[in-house]
Amino acid sequence: MTHPFRFGIAGCGVIAPTHAAAIQQIAGAELLAATDVIPERMQALAEKFHIPRTFTGLQEMLACPELDAIAVCTPSGLHGEIAVQALQAGKHVVVEKPMEVTLEACDKMIAAAESTGKTLTVISQHRFDMASRIAKQAVEMGKLGRLVLAEASVLWYRTQSYYDSGDWRGTWQLDGGGALMNQGVHTVDLLQWLAGPVLSISASTRTAAHERIEVEDVATAALTFDGGAVGTLTATTAAYPGFAVRIGLYGTEGSLILEGDRLKEMRLKNGETFTGEEAAAHALSVARGGSASVREEAEKTGAASDPGALWGDSHRAQLQNFIEAAQTGAPLLIDGRAARRPVEIILGVYHSARSGKTIYLAG
Repeated sequence: MTHPFRFGIAGCGVIAPTHAAAIQQIAGAELLAATDVIPERMQALAEKFHIPRTFTGLQEMLACPELDAIAVCTPSGLHGEIAVQALQAGKHVVVEKPMEVTLEACDKMIAAAESTGKTLTVISQHRFDMASRIAKQAVEMGKLGRLVLAEASVLWYRTQSYYDSGDWRGTWQLDGGGALMNQGVHTVDLLQWLAGPVLSISASTRTAAHERIEVEDVATAALTFDGGAVGTLTATTAAYPGFAVRIGLYGTEGSLILEGDRLKEMRLKNGETFTGEEAAAHALSVARGGSASVREEAEKTGAASDPGALWGDSHRAQLQNFIEAAQTGAPLLIDGRAARRPVEIILGVYHSARSGKTIYLAG
């Protein structure tokens, strides 16, 4: 009998409990170890999730032969250094978003994964949301026709105490950026995954509402996409009290809107038009091989009254995909090269804002 796929967590701060809970929900996975530079924080995580082993340093944990994979949950600017060390120690690696704060660091991570043959993924769990999968399928099947406009907004709110809670928050070196790099990276990833590669960026950023931070709390950008569409990207941590993330895709044959990790609406010229709850029920029916109508399936599954009923734990889903890829060579939805793309776009926004010029990316 094979042993469970065993994880160690490096960095026991705010995001670590999310990884720990997701790992413990997966059959055949085990959370075996943790390490952190702050012993009290490490012990608190270990006690909460009943983690049997704790290590005083990263190298000590990487030397543990029972570990199969490391979940990197440190500040963003430390992701690359830790990931490369873990890969070279023979561990598979899952990194919390963003991949890193420079393209050079991202490239070193990719090279380490390729040279060691180990699996590397970066958390972008919203690609696993039912809404995102429905939107991706609609685009790939041409249901929206030719995309002409794509828009994304991350209108969130963070207090001053949020930035003051850690000396790495709001710094270029360890946070890598502000509203876009920290809060908006998931949305940037989804936008380019759905609308296609970004070709050009013209942007403006501000530090408008917070003190003692180096990075932006407001960013806007005009984008052009490889397929010919134009678009907008907005992110802020100064929009009190905070609003749901929104992505809109508008094409010659129809449009759809994602809002708060849900498909709010999809309307097509061919009459295939339904709400998000009905779309989710329809997707579930197709997956089951059923032939019920959209509305019949919605009523049957209860999706109409409980929009969250068909959306699972996307963090868990991505970790499951990671484990399967590491164990069997199954396709990895988000590898290092895919995770690098949103970082490149965000850095392009920063470059454009600083220089006042339009930045062009390779298609």
